[in-house]
Amino acid sequence: MTTNWTDQLRCITQPPETIDEAVTRLMSILDDEQKLVIAMMSKKDLINLHFSLGMAIRNAFGLHKPESKLMKSCGSIHPDDVSGQIIHGLWKQLRTL
Repeated sequence: MTTNWTDQLRCITQPPETIDEAVTRLMSILDDEQKLVIAMMSKKDLINLHFSLGMAIRNAFGLHKPESKLMKSCGSIHPDDVSGQIIHGLWKQLRTL
C-alpha cells in the first residue's frame, strides 16, 4: 500500500521539467472554479494572470533558479516567458474539456 508514496512525494515536491508536466500539475492543483475562469478567458486576456497565477508558477516551479530544467526545456532565458507558456498551455487544455 505504501510502496508508491515515495514516488508520489517526489513528484509533488520536485518542480516539473516540461510544459506538459507543469500543466498536468496545475490541473491537479486548481479547483473547478479556477479552471472555469481560465477556460472562459480570451487568449489576449491571459496576460492578466501574469502577477497572480504567473507569479505563483514562477515561484513554485523554481523558474528563477539557474538550474531549472523547466526553463531549459523551453529554450527560454526569462521566467516570465516560461510562466506565460505554461498558462497558455493550461488554457488550451482547459478549452478542450
